[in-house]
Amino acid sequence: MKFTKMHGIGNDYVYVNCFEETLPADPQAVAVAVSDRRYGIGADGLILILPSDKADCRMQMFNADGSEGMMCGNGIRCVGKYAYDHGIVHSPALSVETKSGIKYITLQTENGKAVSAQVDMGKAILRPQDIPVLADGENFVKQPLDVNGQTYAVTCVSMGNPHCVVFTEQDPMQIALETIGPQFEHHHLFPERINTEFVRVLDDHTLSMRVWERGSGETLACGTGACAAAVAAVLNGYCRQGEEITVKLRGGDLQIVWKPDGTVLMTGTATHVFDGEIDLSRIKNEM
Repeated sequence: MKFTKMHGIGNDYVYVNCFEETLPADPQAVAVAVSDRRYGIGADGLILILPSDKADCRMQMFNADGSEGMMCGNGIRCVGKYAYDHGIVHSPALSVETKSGIKYITLQTENGKAVSAQVDMGKAILRPQDIPVLADGENFVKQPLDVNGQTYAVTCVSMGNPHCVVFTEQDPMQIALETIGPQFEHHHLFPERINTEFVRVLDDHTLSMRVWERGSGETLACGTGACAAAVAAVLNGYCRQGEEITVKLRGGDLQIVWKPDGTVLMTGTATHVFDGEIDLSRIKNEM
């Protein structure tokens, strides 16, 4: 199977062009195998680029543990880059079908190659039942959540996948994320598990963030998480709606705008790392 390794500010995936390659019979197992950073290619997961009857192409993503994800903000920028760079589309404006609906991308190009992308991520979902969070009401903003004997004020947002945003005065880099992340992810309040962002407000246009992704653990960046953090910052009064917010992650920066109509725009880079070929029969024998 031929593949391409790409990353969006350090959030890296193995991409397979299923316009040309045969779809893996067991993509969940393939995702686990190729994501292993010692015995596989090394990635946060696997993303398949497929034909679509609704959009220019379709993306199907699997986390490093093999679970299927609904949407990946950093991943979809790389899907757009791949589709443009490899002639699947010929316009820098394209559409991608995801399990969270069709997303629209505008690419920025240099010398005939896409280098960054702005993605219309759709509307932020705030109703707890739709995130989902086991709670009533129209939103879940600055609500107390008990995790391992400590109470946190959390704001929950879905960007096609569920996020729990925790604002902290502590430097996120000093948080024991490998300990607290799984406790949030598997909290009983979140029936489909949760992505968790620990966010420090630097000023009214800048956030610093560290993320624990369900199914993958800590990643260097999370596009949907950055969007959720920006929306949560507005809801908590730290930032203003309609203005650009820079979210600083371990892998780099993303620019987010939560528009007055409720939609969220995300802008960031998309980077090709290398191309390769892997023997899936050998991987299956080792699993």
